[in-house]
Amino acid sequence: MTRSVIAAALLAFTQTTQAQQLDTTEYTLRVDAKKTINNSTVDGKAGFSAYKSYPTRSIAQLPGFRPGTVKLSKYGGRLDKRTKATGFFHVEKIAGRWWAVDPEGYYFLHNAPNDVQPGRSERTQQALKTKFGDQAGWAAGTRKFLQANGFNGTGAWSATKDIQAENARADKPLAYTINLDFMSKYGDKRGGTYVQPGHKGYPNDVIFAFDPGFETFVEEQAKQLAQNKNDKNLFGYFSDNEMPLLRKNLDGYLRLPTTEPGYQAAKKWADERNITLETITDQHRQDFLAFVAERYFSIVAKAMKKYDPNHMYLGCRFHGAQRYYPELMRVAGKYLDAVSINYYNNWTPEPRWVREWEQTAGKPFIVTEWYVKGEDAPGLANTAGAGWVVRTQTDRGLFYQNFTLGLLESKNCVGWHWFKYQDNDPTIVGAEPSNTNANKGIVDNYLEPYTPLLDKMRELNQQMYLLADYFDKRQPVVR
Repeated sequence: MTRSVIAAALLAFTQTTQAQQLDTTEYTLRVDAKKTINNSTVDGKAGFSAYKSYPTRSIAQLPGFRPGTVKLSKYGGRLDKRTKATGFFHVEKIAGRWWAVDPEGYYFLHNAPNDVQPGRSERTQQALKTKFGDQAGWAAGTRKFLQANGFNGTGAWSATKDIQAENARADKPLAYTINLDFMSKYGDKRGGTYVQPGHKGYPNDVIFAFDPGFETFVEEQAKQLAQNKNDKNLFGYFSDNEMPLLRKNLDGYLRLPTTEPGYQAAKKWADERNITLETITDQHRQDFLAFVAERYFSIVAKAMKKYDPNHMYLGCRFHGAQRYYPELMRVAGKYLDAVSINYYNNWTPEPRWVREWEQTAGKPFIVTEWYVKGEDAPGLANTAGAGWVVRTQTDRGLFYQNFTLGLLESKNCVGWHWFKYQDNDPTIVGAEPSNTNANKGIVDNYLEPYTPLLDKMRELNQQMYLLADYFDKRQPVVR
C-alpha cells in the first residue's frame, strides 16, 4: 500500500472510532431535540461506517420564525443595528450576544468559504478561462457569486492578492482573512517538521515555542503586517493552523534530545516542581499545556499588534480535543479577539461546549472549518478528509442549516467558514493527503456550483441576522 492509501485508511478508521465514541452524546441530543423541535432526519456517516439517521433542524421547522429581509451595509453588516464604529472589524458583546462589528459599526457575522481560489489542475484552469476569461475575471465573478449566495467574506487559504485587488474595485467588498503560519514557516526554516493529513507535523507532537529563534522569526515576519493596517476589508489574522497543543506535550518535550530548547524549558519547569516522567499527573500536563500556550500566544500577539494594531487576532485554528481543554481556552482568551475552532465529528454543535468556550475564554468563537461530503458527487471517492458523508447535495444543505442554527442559537459565535470553495481534485498529483478526492466544495472542479447545496446555504445565509433575533427572543433549550 502507498503512504497516501495507508494515511487515508488510518484517518477513516479514526473518524469511525470517534463517531462511535460520540454515539451516546448524539443519542442524547437526538432525544432532547425531539422533545423540543419538530426535526427531520438526514442519513450521515463517518469514514467507512454505516449510515445512521441524525436529527437535522432546518429553517422550515423553526416554530414561529418568519423569513424577512434585512438591508445590508457595504460590508454585509445589518443596517438596522449599530454600535460604535472603529473603522475596522472588531467584536463586542451586546445584550447577551457576541457580534462581530463591521468598520461602520453595524452588527456583523462573518460567513465565508475557505480556500477561495481556483484549483491548479488543467480542467479547472480551462474552466476559469471559459467562464471568467482570466484571474481578475474570476475574482470579480466569484465575489458576486459568493455575495449572491449570502456569503460576505473569505476564509483561510484564499487568494489574498486577487481578493484585495477586487475589493479595491468593488462597491461591496469581501471581508477576507490572512493566514500567517508563523510556527509552520519557522519549522520549515528550522527543519524537523513533516507533512501529515490536514496539518503540519512536529517532532514528538510539540511545537518550537521555546526556541530563541522563534521569537526573532515572528518579529521579522510580523513587520509585513504593517502594509495591511489601514485595510478596512481585512477581517482578521490566523497565526497558524491546527498545531499540536496537547495535554501530552509535557511528555513529548521531556523526550526530546537534551540539546533541544524545548526539552530544556520543560526540564526546568518539571524540576521546579519535582516532577519526573514517571511522576507526571494529568494536572501537571494541563498546567504545562497552559505554559506552552502562554509562551506561543504572548510572542505572536505582541508582534502582531506591534505592526498592525487595527485588526483582529483570530487564533491558530484549534482542532480535535483542543476544544475540550479549558486551560487552553483560558490562555487563548487573554490574547485573542475571537477563538477559532475547526469543528469536526459532531453533527450538531455541542450546547455545553459552545457555552463553556465563551465562559472560559471570555471571548466569542468562530468556526473556521467544517463541511459534509455528498455521495452523489461524480468522480469523488470521498475517502479523504474529516467531514461527514451524506447521500445528496440537498442533504449537504440541510446539514449546513442544522449546524449553523446551532451556532446562532449559542449567541457566542461570530461567524463560520465552510471548508471549502472548490472540491478536491483527484487529477492533481502530490496533493496534501487530506485533500485528494472529496466533495467539500460549493463548486466542482469545473467551477460549476452545486445548486441544491447552495439553495439551502443561501436560505440560511440571507436570514442569519433575523435568525439571531429569533433565538434571542426565545427561551433557550438547556441540554
